[in-house]
Amino acid sequence: MTITDPFLSLSARTGRFTYGAPRAITLSEDGTRLLLLRSTGPEDRVERLWLLDPAEGGERLVADPAALAPGRTGDRAGLPAVERRLRERIRLTAAGIGAYAATADLSTAVFTLDGRLFRADTATGECRELPVAGPAFDPRPDPAGERVAYVADDALYVTPGPAPLSPADGARWGVAEFAAAEELGRSRGHWWRPDGGALLAARVDESALPRRYFADPARPAEQPEDFAYPQAGGPNADVQLWVLGLDGQRTRLHWAAAEFPYLCAAQWADEGEILLTVADRLQQHVLLLSADPATGETRELSRTTDEFWVDELPGTPARLAGGRLLTVHDTPGARGLALDGKPLDTTGLQIRRVVGRLHGKLLTETGEGDPADQHVHLIDPDGGAPERLSTGPGVHSALAAADTLLLTSADPDGIRRRLLHHGEESELTDLSARLPYRVDPRLARVTELGLPTAVVYPRDHVAGRRLPVLLDVYGGPGYQAVATEPRRWQLRQWWADQGYAVVTTDNRGTPFVSPDFTRAIFRRFSQVALDDQVAALRALADTHPDLDLGRVGVRGWSYGGYFAALAVLRRPDVFHAACAGAAPTDFRQYDTAYTERYLGLPQHNPEGYAADCLVGDAPALTRPLLLIHGLADDNVHPSHSLLLSQALTRAGRPHAVLPLPGVTHMTPGGVNEEITQAELAFLNGALR
Repeated sequence: MTITDPFLSLSARTGRFTYGAPRAITLSEDGTRLLLLRSTGPEDRVERLWLLDPAEGGERLVADPAALAPGRTGDRAGLPAVERRLRERIRLTAAGIGAYAATADLSTAVFTLDGRLFRADTATGECRELPVAGPAFDPRPDPAGERVAYVADDALYVTPGPAPLSPADGARWGVAEFAAAEELGRSRGHWWRPDGGALLAARVDESALPRRYFADPARPAEQPEDFAYPQAGGPNADVQLWVLGLDGQRTRLHWAAAEFPYLCAAQWADEGEILLTVADRLQQHVLLLSADPATGETRELSRTTDEFWVDELPGTPARLAGGRLLTVHDTPGARGLALDGKPLDTTGLQIRRVVGRLHGKLLTETGEGDPADQHVHLIDPDGGAPERLSTGPGVHSALAAADTLLLTSADPDGIRRRLLHHGEESELTDLSARLPYRVDPRLARVTELGLPTAVVYPRDHVAGRRLPVLLDVYGGPGYQAVATEPRRWQLRQWWADQGYAVVTTDNRGTPFVSPDFTRAIFRRFSQVALDDQVAALRALADTHPDLDLGRVGVRGWSYGGYFAALAVLRRPDVFHAACAGAAPTDFRQYDTAYTERYLGLPQHNPEGYAADCLVGDAPALTRPLLLIHGLADDNVHPSHSLLLSQALTRAGRPHAVLPLPGVTHMTPGGVNEEITQAELAFLNGALR
């Protein structure tokens, strides 16, 4: 499909306005230097590795894929299968250096290009390719920068040796399993001991898991691709942790893995101790454990328990200097922190992330006031009042090392990254395209629940002109749609300029309002989301008389696609057309860690799973519905949309299907913009 619209064409060429922006930023442990990835301009998709020295004030190119691998395209097909899948898990689409790892002082960095392994000396800019045993993945330098650990063909290797460090026992070594990378926030599977004499490595046995297959109908002569998938109610991967010494010694870590099968995090505290975080299957109990690497024995340091589920708070649980234990402390109305079980003073804040330490205090990202904004606060572990570092509305985030602070601020005027170092302030270079629109969505909290909402009108809107409504929705756990980050409003403004009033609502179940707000979907997804979205639309119509609730379309992707299909199937009196992208139509076919966290096991909550399944609603369809799905989607398998389409066909319910051969759950490279053109044509035909 040709992208003819100027805005959509620009969005496609600039990677939705991200090409040229710095990302994957790392500070050296003393805060004196910084590494980052960035391309050379707004239409360059190939990311290079750069070094910034705040004291010198300049930046230097460390590694350029075009020079290291001439003729390389950066296409997804050129990557090892294990890397393609990890990129899906962490939503990474970079065509150049997608990721790197560096020593603590940033003197050495390592990365891969299409399975080739490179080591860079950041001081000189010299890059050298290292020999590998097979297509390399997830390289990590030892603390001295002399050896590199990497994964090839599911085995763990250390340069320069040709033989694997891990045993050949049929398991996958040194990688994160699907559940960890997709749902638990752990995307790595090996860690160097601080002295460089051993590695902590994950051993992943997926032999009990069912297989999922992908055949590309556009290439019928090719063999289908398959991988192990942990389906709700079924077995998970068997994950073990081993200490693998470079001298050949091997020690397995022991914990109650049958009771706590999920390995959420792991790290070396020092040469004689490993810290790991584990969770039970329903994630109602999370333990911080101390492990002896010599014996493999573990002991419990802290336990976090919740009758619903323990919602992840990045940066916790953790052990601070002096041995104090930092944990999440939730009340019904707020997310807070506790030290050794004693709540810290975070009055008026919703803690979203513990970033690290700065000036002896906890550096945190927080909600304060309107949940659409995010701020940066210092929390005093000794009981002092919180100190806010960010100013003004917007989405503020932080990174710190020693006394250096990187503060990123995003608001309707754009995104700025300020580096504060020893009293000096500088800005990181951003070469991304200027955002076409300055969007000031009309924010409001509506209904007695205080649902966060936003309305975007056409730029030429004249009061009194009634507009069809487009509900641009996500609505599921883990993602906040109503936030003042400017890039996410660009496409919504474009939709508005096509003649729609674009409405976005965060219903209960979404994060960052309060624990009670998030947990309202416990054991049932659909009803709460549907009730809240309908109530919000009606409340907004009372204060926005130009919203024509007789013409309401809804579009969404992933959980948002699920909601879009749900809306027209169960509330055709409110929703008149829907575009449902990559929708998980039956959560019994979705993954364990995500689904069971909220719905429990299918064996124990069959009514909830049945109530949230859309396939049985097929005979009720009376409104236009477009199903869109990438046929290479290994997150929400295309069978979800195809099974609903099959049920609709058998029930004699007309609908449309847009299959996307070769497309995964992500839609980079202009695919998103092509889909948008198709959605516009569909919704115009249904609502105009």
